[in-house]
Amino acid sequence: MAVRSRFMVVDMGRDERQDTVELVYRPTRADFLAGIRLRERRRHLHLVRWGLTGLFAAGALLVVTTPASSAQSLVTALFCAALIWSIPYLQAHHALRTVSWQGEYRTSVSETSIAAETAHATLVQRWSVFRGYRETRDHMVLLSRDPNILLVEVLPKRGLRSPQDAERLQALLSRHLPRV
Repeated sequence: MAVRSRFMVVDMGRDERQDTVELVYRPTRADFLAGIRLRERRRHLHLVRWGLTGLFAAGALLVVTTPASSAQSLVTALFCAALIWSIPYLQAHHALRTVSWQGEYRTSVSETSIAAETAHATLVQRWSVFRGYRETRDHMVLLSRDPNILLVEVLPKRGLRSPQDAERLQALLSRHLPRV
């Protein structure tokens, strides 16, 4: 914070770098899975997924208990239940394959934006893109403002340099976004 007087500018010790938190990490499947699960819970898609999984599992149970049922019906019902249950894991795997070739990410969270940089690309997102954030044990997950939450930004805490950076990151996020 700078104080201006008629004669001089005095810096009161607030360094621009102090308000920036940097993370360095390689994305993992667990990072994507954390974002996908949170997005799923916010949109209540987990209820649909578990409902359909239960429906197909119940169908498989009915096939087993019916004397004149076919093995093909049982295999199909079990396959559908397993496939629906595994959708978040398949999405996380696909997302990791999409970005893993970019290597290490260097993400800077500042008062104005979140900037992610790799050897191949730079992405700058203003705070207005996001509706809020949620802290998990290992991640800070930011959710986009659009109705379908198409964008999910996951900031893994393992990319921080120190525990103090985790506190600074949480404070910075809290200043700009509500907890959801």
